[in-house]
Amino acid sequence: MARRENWYYADEVPMQVGITYIPWSIAKGTALAKAENLGARSLYGRLEDLGYTIDNIREEITARPATREEAEGLDLPPGVPMIDLWHTGMTSDKQPFEVTNFCMRADYSALDYDMPVDY
Repeated sequence: MARRENWYYADEVPMQVGITYIPWSIAKGTALAKAENLGARSLYGRLEDLGYTIDNIREEITARPATREEAEGLDLPPGVPMIDLWHTGMTSDKQPFEVTNFCMRADYSALDYDMPVDY
């Protein structure tokens, strides 16, 4: 399993960390398996180059206390909860090919979804 960790900032304040997991059978021998900049279109562009286009997404969202490491890394004030979002990217036949865990400061974050509904 390849693991990629990305930190996101706003005006130099840490807002969230995203840890992505990609099966080694997909990432092996590619930039996805290295700690390098993935270039234009980033992670999903590199996955598309390999034939993995996100056609379905599943997201599971909860709130929880931060771990000690998260609180330190995100400079989180005491008592501020985390938004814990697990995002799974899947093919058109709903086969998962990447999972990302986004851990966000709840005091500076909001989630806003606009999704079409197919009948």
